[in-house]
Amino acid sequence: MQHRSVRELMTREVVTARPDTPFKEVAELFHRNDITAVPVIDDQDRPIGVVSEADLLRKEAVLPDPEDRHPGRWLRPAEQARAEAETAGGLMTSPVVTARASWDVGEAARRMDRHRVKRLPVVDEAGRLIGIVSRADLLQVFLRHDGAIREEIVHEVLGRTLWLPPDAVSATVQDGVVTLTGRLPRRSLLPVAERLCRAVDGVVAVHLSLDWTEDDTGTAFEHPRAHRAGGR
Repeated sequence: MQHRSVRELMTREVVTARPDTPFKEVAELFHRNDITAVPVIDDQDRPIGVVSEADLLRKEAVLPDPEDRHPGRWLRPAEQARAEAETAGGLMTSPVVTARASWDVGEAARRMDRHRVKRLPVVDEAGRLIGIVSRADLLQVFLRHDGAIREEIVHEVLGRTLWLPPDAVSATVQDGVVTLTGRLPRRSLLPVAERLCRAVDGVVAVHLSLDWTEDDTGTAFEHPRAHRAGGR
């Protein structure tokens, strides 16, 4: 089982800016390429920051009302300096949060969530920019067809990983929701089967309707998602 990698999902032709790129040229890059942010790179093509639409809009937010009814948004000194910046180097958010092409979807998603960013410039071992991956790119895994998800679960999870015979457990997938029905050889495999299915790219949820042959857990606790058909 392998998650899709950042390398598979990232955009390789990245629109970039330099620290001395003028404000208006950055705005033109957004408009011309239908994008909402650009990495700022140095002379060695290493990302040193990111300029987003929010960074450009900050300049509008601090402008006073022409009729002097609103003084404009108050900003802390550092933010005020960025609002008044004339180049990408002054506008950018830095340091930049990056990803590696070898990362899987989960690792990239966790980094985005942890740092509350919408995109990650992708760098090589030398720190040079080789791509960019966005939230929308990572969400592509949920566009997988149900048939492809079911095939991976049947062959990779149930067959190659859990070593179950073909008639032991059946899997159905509807809108990314997986339902497993049948009998496992051991009760302890219930959470394992659920965890492995949840790890498959494109899975939204997993429902278990499973019995077991041997209770090897030594506890009366029943997995909350499991349903014992045998009633022993």
